[in-house]
Amino acid sequence: MLDALGWFFGNILGAFVNFFTAVTNPSLWLDWSDKQAIMRFVYYGGSVEFFFVVFTAFLVLTVVGLIWGRVMWGTVRVLEGFANTIGRFFAWAGLIMVIQQIVIVFIQRIFARPDISIGFGIPIQFDISWFGEELKLYNAMVVALCASYTFVQGGHVRVDLLYAPVRFRTKKVIDMFGALFFMMPMSVLIWMYGWFFLWRHLIVPKPSASDQLDRLLMKSRALRWNVETIGFSPNGFNGYFLFKILLCSFAAMIFIHSIAVLYRSFMEFREGVGSENKYLDKDTLGEGEEAYEGAH
Repeated sequence: MLDALGWFFGNILGAFVNFFTAVTNPSLWLDWSDKQAIMRFVYYGGSVEFFFVVFTAFLVLTVVGLIWGRVMWGTVRVLEGFANTIGRFFAWAGLIMVIQQIVIVFIQRIFARPDISIGFGIPIQFDISWFGEELKLYNAMVVALCASYTFVQGGHVRVDLLYAPVRFRTKKVIDMFGALFFMMPMSVLIWMYGWFFLWRHLIVPKPSASDQLDRLLMKSRALRWNVETIGFSPNGFNGYFLFKILLCSFAAMIFIHSIAVLYRSFMEFREGVGSENKYLDKDTLGEGEEAYEGAH
């Protein structure tokens, strides 16, 4: 037990050293002309050291927020604003997906063309099946990058058998529990899986989650880029590594938003019913459309 506590608090103290080392020596992990820097980036992105840097920053921000409530509310507004900005932008991918599907149907059924060319001079030309499979990328953008935005807007489906009838502050306790014990651990697990899953399809020799830094630095001698461009069909979409980037982006955004959920729930618990939805930036259909609010 004492060893575990020593390891835990030792990593928290070490997080400050690791953070300032990374900030003051960016070339060690951002100079990708150096193969060892790439391997350091891969290692630390899914490492215990990186986890404790993020965890320690969260602890410091939480302590400051407990002392000065305005800091916690400010954090909520910034994080929810970030989720809204990203979500509102990438929500347009749904419209692009619909338009592209219509174009595919017209080209394939009416003009009987096997491919689509875009541009002048030297056009971008792909088989019709490439554009058909690319539709999945737009759908993945909406799912991965708009999940936090949908949470802010209250658009996720809820089954409130126990949540709905309880008192206001009890709801806030449930929300805090969910953020701490469901959203945060889930996002960390997805990140740990997705991070190495991504890099195993970008470089060789393939890194492993079990590799220590010394072993990865040894592998860097033979490192080369090997971006996955294999499709499910001969002429199909071949940018599936983008889905792996979206997986990591999804995990990062859920973790960030879990902090916003925790802080908002705590502040509303502390300040009472009058603070419900305080500073919440929700979409609206405009004046005179109140009857349709919440139905879109």
